[in-house]
Amino acid sequence: MRKASRLFEIIQILRLARRPVTAATIAAQLEVTARSIYRDIAALQAMRVPIEGGRGIGYILRPGFTLPPLMLSIEESEAIVLALALMERTGDTELKQAAKQVTRKIAAAVPAPLAESFSRNALHAWGAVAPAPDAADLSTVRRAIRDEQKLLLDYRDELGRATQRQIRPIALIYYSQTANIVGWCELRQAIRNFRVDRVARCEPVPDFFCHQGEELRRLWVDGWTAKPDAAKAPA
Repeated sequence: MRKASRLFEIIQILRLARRPVTAATIAAQLEVTARSIYRDIAALQAMRVPIEGGRGIGYILRPGFTLPPLMLSIEESEAIVLALALMERTGDTELKQAAKQVTRKIAAAVPAPLAESFSRNALHAWGAVAPAPDAADLSTVRRAIRDEQKLLLDYRDELGRATQRQIRPIALIYYSQTANIVGWCELRQAIRNFRVDRVARCEPVPDFFCHQGEELRRLWVDGWTAKPDAAKAPA
């Protein structure tokens, strides 16, 4: 977790706490060391965030400090509720946990009565829930897309034929039954979709395709198969 995100998370934890929270407790939630939390709290205090307390007794956020409220309409808040509910139908365990955290954060940040949209349980996403894939860690795939890092896949096609593919991942499509990794396949020299339930192994390799992701996504969205001359991967 980047430091800026961690500082924001610490403020959120202290905002929602009803009693002093120790650095060890915060560190366990954010999966960092207590020493990192001590440094982060000192940095927040230097930025005049009104955090009080100390080692051994815990920390509190003095009343009166608020983050800017999220200005949402009723329809916008309901759209978020439904979108987060749809996350429960994916096989992405990390994103499902993140969706629950987002719900709590938004409910704490928006003014009433918008917060009621996040607590009344009136909107639901129904249907089959995709199982988490056995071999493809979707959080690894998402990081590879963000970092523009190549992935090595052991893959079986619809006929069960095994191949090994090195790809430049550019997108992840979620369906109710499974998810598809979209990427430039270096074996086929083309953009291909890979069902995660057919992936036997998925590992990042120490090779990157920096500044090529957006160009490859444009080719994909524009339908590169109709433009063979444009289908070549960026050098």
